Amino acid sequence: MANTLKILSGNANIPLAKAICAHAGVELGECEIVKFSNENIKVKICDSVRGKDVFIVQPSCSPVNEGIMELLIMIDAAKHASAGRITVVAPYFPYVRSDKKDEPRISITARLMADLLHTAGADRVMTMNLHSSQIQGFFRIPADHLLAGRLLCEHFRGLDVDPKDCVVVAPDAGSAKRAGVYAVRLGLPMAILDKRRSDDTEKPVIHNVIGDVKGKRAIIFDDEIASGGSILEVVRALDNLGVTEISACCVHAVLSGNASEKLRNSSLTRLVATDTVFIPEEKKFNRMTVLSVAELFARAIMYTNMGTSISGLYND
Repeated sequence: MANTLKILSGNANIPLAKAICAHAGVELGECEIVKFSNENIKVKICDSVRGKDVFIVQPSCSPVNEGIMELLIMIDAAKHASAGRITVVAPYFPYVRSDKKDEPRISITARLMADLLHTAGADRVMTMNLHSSQIQGFFRIPADHLLAGRLLCEHFRGLDVDPKDCVVVAPDAGSAKRAGVYAVRLGLPMAILDKRRSDDTEKPVIHNVIGDVKGKRAIIFDDEIASGGSILEVVRALDNLGVTEISACCVHAVLSGNASEKLRNSSLTRLVATDTVFIPEEKKFNRMTVLSVAELFARAIMYTNMGTSISGLYND
């Protein structure tokens, strides 16, 4: 399918789609997306996609459910326009945290999203830093799971981290494995916080800490910051434990509600995130750095289009 590459985008994160196209050396395909007064959505692909290798960029951004419908309709439109292959590029996958049945009579919604993409006509999916790696097994079609760890670690390596006074902090036991990878890459020790949730309020409680953090500069690694309640509880706990400086790092900066304001007013020295989710200017602040994943996705798209292995891009 070489020379048939076509990249399209829904409304979720157009700046990221344009950046991916710039790195891939192609123009972003034109689409018309109309929302009628009855909230129905119409998608028209303005360019021919017959026989082409189509990549649709649409991460899970606010409004989430509207974005999902846009994506499903775009897949269907491309399918019925005789696209040769359709790949969904969802850097932040929808409903990714609903990945298990931990209460009676609830949906494993991440698996439902995977089924919906397949049913709509997607041939493969490309995503980044799933909440849990086993979600990749929900797909009945090929799914490429890219990781942003290398990009994040390179940024912190440029800040002159020293194993004598720096420590990587996993905010809970579930994230310890991921944080351990970052700690090894940076050559730093690691600490784990015992964080527990009792309900859906996104207000966890820190019970214990495993590791030495007193008098050190802490770097918190997490996959996502949504309401900010979890990361702020970790920050407060580290402040009480006597750390000298706190940096936070996440892949998906959802920053729902007033999360950005709460983080701005916290004792965080810096917040580092990627652009998998569109971050409006009003949610950014001077201690926040946004790293782009556009080049990584552009390489993955080009390699896939040429039938070249992308396994080297998986490495954290």
